[in-house]
Amino acid sequence: MSKHLVDDVRDIALVGHRAAGKTSLADALLFEAHAVDRLGSVDDGTSAGDTDEDEKRHHFSIDTHVLHAEHGGKHLNILDAPGTPDFIGAMIEALSAVETAAVVVCAVNGIQVNTRRMFHEAGRLGLARIFIINKVDADKIDFEGVVGNIRETFGKNCVLFNMPNNVGPNFNSVIDLVHKPTGTPTTHPYDQKKARIELMEAVVEVDEALMEKYLTAGSISDAELEEAIPKCIAAGYVVPIFCTSAKKDRGVKELLDGLEKFGLSPAMSRKKLEGKLFGTNGSTKNAEPTDTAEFLGQVFKVVNDRYVGHLSFIRVLSGTLTPNHTVIDLNNGKSIRVGQLLQVKGKSHEPIQEAVPGDIIAVAKVEGLHVGDTVAFRADAPKMPEMGFPSPMFGVAVEPKTRGDETKIAAGLHKIAEEDPTLRITHDPQTHELVVSGVSQLHLEVIRERLKHRFDVEVVTKDPKIPYRETIQAKGEGDYKHKKQTGGRGQFAEVHLRVFPLSRDIKTQEQLEKEFANRSNFEKLRTVHYDPAMNFAFLDHIVGGTIPNNFIPAIEKGVREMMDRGALAGYRMQDIAVEVYFGKYHDVDSSEAAFKTAARYAFKKAFMAARPTLLEPIVKLDITTPSKFTGAVLGDLPTKRAHVENQDTLPGDLNMIQARAPLGEVARYAAQLGGMTQGQGSYAMELSHYETVPAAVQQQVVAKSQLKELEDE
Repeated sequence: MSKHLVDDVRDIALVGHRAAGKTSLADALLFEAHAVDRLGSVDDGTSAGDTDEDEKRHHFSIDTHVLHAEHGGKHLNILDAPGTPDFIGAMIEALSAVETAAVVVCAVNGIQVNTRRMFHEAGRLGLARIFIINKVDADKIDFEGVVGNIRETFGKNCVLFNMPNNVGPNFNSVIDLVHKPTGTPTTHPYDQKKARIELMEAVVEVDEALMEKYLTAGSISDAELEEAIPKCIAAGYVVPIFCTSAKKDRGVKELLDGLEKFGLSPAMSRKKLEGKLFGTNGSTKNAEPTDTAEFLGQVFKVVNDRYVGHLSFIRVLSGTLTPNHTVIDLNNGKSIRVGQLLQVKGKSHEPIQEAVPGDIIAVAKVEGLHVGDTVAFRADAPKMPEMGFPSPMFGVAVEPKTRGDETKIAAGLHKIAEEDPTLRITHDPQTHELVVSGVSQLHLEVIRERLKHRFDVEVVTKDPKIPYRETIQAKGEGDYKHKKQTGGRGQFAEVHLRVFPLSRDIKTQEQLEKEFANRSNFEKLRTVHYDPAMNFAFLDHIVGGTIPNNFIPAIEKGVREMMDRGALAGYRMQDIAVEVYFGKYHDVDSSEAAFKTAARYAFKKAFMAARPTLLEPIVKLDITTPSKFTGAVLGDLPTKRAHVENQDTLPGDLNMIQARAPLGEVARYAAQLGGMTQGQGSYAMELSHYETVPAAVQQQVVAKSQLKELEDE
């Protein structure tokens, strides 16, 4: 890779819904930029992007693929992200590493679940956004309807930068709208004059001088329009719409030109570094996206390649990185030696001599780097915010198909989990099962396939485990005296404690102390510890030394063990405050182990006296279905205790239904929705909140848990 300036870098993520043609578009962009010799194809397995065997078999992207091209003196980093909602983690990774989100829309299907999700996620991250209407060559397209729906859904600032000369098989070129037309085509699917006016009005809206000239003269020059467009895109006031047919390579050259001219460079988009400061001897200076500034980078993707090994992909945010340099992982404080810097394109890679802001590079065989980690040369560098990934909600217990493969399974799963932040591997202390949690049933099926192909190990899965939680609805008290004498030194500890429901509105230690754990509520309060992950508070309210200070941590540890284990049905507890206020000890027989045991039993007794209840995860569903199946879907949702919140009509005779439902009722919704809609329905699902389980459901869950305990005995 030849040396390039920061101003000449363009980082673009292709995002959108499945089957919009993102990977085909990425292949076409590479071909038009002469980065590859032939136009790749997803269908025949020659795509530069979908190179994974699982992707070739399923015919959709699973991971984000990093691609590169040079065009018009600009260096383009193109990140091809999946479109299936089940692989949302890879989409978020892609958006975290770019300045521009290119939301690809299928001209046939129009706006779908992930179209909305990616547009709004890109806006939340402060990225420039563009739309690409792909597959304009397909039959039965309502082009004006698709454009109108984009403008109605996402704002009037979404404007055509070019338009097709025709739609369907007769589409063979695009009409430039940024420059004054030289002629009017005989057939066109959108009013060309109207489109040009919409574009100019969106641009002049943010510039008073241009607005005045436009109102006075009725137009502005092409040069003035071109100069103003990048600033408007950077500010989010203009969202360009381009038109393409990736497979027929129509409109792709014009899209490439548009990305070169109007795409944001790292120097233009400073939002990632706003407020990020380097500190030196009490003074500070801003992190800047220049090659002469202090080095700062973020790991946004990790791959465990079967042949290359461990690859960590880094987006350079500030400064310059060269090979054989030591960097500090600000997330754990460790120093790491970076060897070669690699430019990766699909499966191929080549060494490079330096990386500047905007560059996306990989480093090989550097263990310990994780997705989201910030790396820098200095320990006082600013740490970037963590990437926000959805919580995995769909869990299955896995066991080896062949006895003796337990170690291979654990090793393989943890390597895959390093790559995928939406995958969680846990060991259930109650059932002694290895539990794999992911976004959906399809997500976990792909993980199972990868275990087989990458690590030559097959697993058997059991029914999904719903992540219920246990909590209390009232105050409760409990005490327990642990006394054991077996000859020699005995065991003695007595613990008295109280439990209180803790509001889910509490998020921090400071808020806890202000609203609950203070001297007005606990007169002799000594210390309080808060765990935001469990919304759990432990209050030391011991008076008069009835329990020595050195045993208090053991009591907290015993309580936490029961919190993890669960007392009602074997599920983790949350939203609880525990106050230890009295106890007894023995000078010889008391020990940390004795107090930990006493604390567990005392806490369980208090918990069961405080109106214990189960909480169930409630998920938000965005369901897209052809209109003719809408009635069936709406009729089925109440049987799943779902609450329908909204319903929209989409282009292409589609409906979108937004609902909330208990995860336990929709854990296998993919197969059910497919059956109701003849495989044409799709949905996205993410955790919304936890709610109290209805009494009848709680009885079933608790009874099942008790039956399991009896079987284990």
